[in-house]
Amino acid sequence: MKLLRFGLKGHEKPGMLDQDGKIRDLSSILADIDGANIQPEQLAYLRTRDITSLPIVADDVRLGSCVNKVGKFICIGLNYADHATESNMPIPSEPEVFSKFTSAICGPNDDIIQPKGSDKLDWEVELAIVIGSKASYVSEQNAEQHIAGYCVCNDVSERTFQLERGNQWDKGKGCDSFGPIGPYLVTKDEISDVANLSLWLEVNGQRFQDGNTKTMIFKPAFIVSYLSQFTTLEPGDVITTGTPPGVGLGQKPPLYLKVGDKVTLGIEGLGHQNQKVVRVE
Repeated sequence: MKLLRFGLKGHEKPGMLDQDGKIRDLSSILADIDGANIQPEQLAYLRTRDITSLPIVADDVRLGSCVNKVGKFICIGLNYADHATESNMPIPSEPEVFSKFTSAICGPNDDIIQPKGSDKLDWEVELAIVIGSKASYVSEQNAEQHIAGYCVCNDVSERTFQLERGNQWDKGKGCDSFGPIGPYLVTKDEISDVANLSLWLEVNGQRFQDGNTKTMIFKPAFIVSYLSQFTTLEPGDVITTGTPPGVGLGQKPPLYLKVGDKVTLGIEGLGHQNQKVVRVE
């Protein structure tokens, strides 16, 4: 299933993509796409429903984040060896863990807001994991059963805030609009091999990132198992898993986003995002 949320910001409704690529309004049978409604029992129930009689939503509707009420937004850094190299950082022996503030979450096509004082605004296409059932001290072998599905994430970053203003990355990762997720939460049964998905990103039509999840250092099941040793993962939590090379920081010379720039990114089978950079109001 490809689950989504549509409508005005703060008033989104749940939806699903049908076999013809049309959005069906699920609000008559589902309250929202959130942790309460993406647990295994709820997804199994949803699969039994015939959605062909549900209202079709206009193609040009705004899409919100594909998951609502995210409790934790956890990130894995430097998870592609060649990206670590371009960032002049050592290849990690264990996952590099940081967080994005949940207030950074926005729709896949919403504007990227350049914060005040920002001069090194960067892009990162990433595969994100969405947790579907509580996970605490789970093994790598059992970790997949705790995953509801996957989505596209742009881990928007401000490198001055991240790398030049103290030792914590969070300041450069959690600004408003720095976490577009979606367009869809794609349930794991629709993905034959999550460790072999192409992912890409373009700025103003020029391709900068063109990678594949097969070059990840730490795979999704390992990441879920690893994180569950330190915190209980809850349904609706989002874990974004690192980016392939080609970020602005790694260009020679470095290249950063400016107001008016257009960013397009996508992952095989998970859809794509389109964003425009705007000034903070």
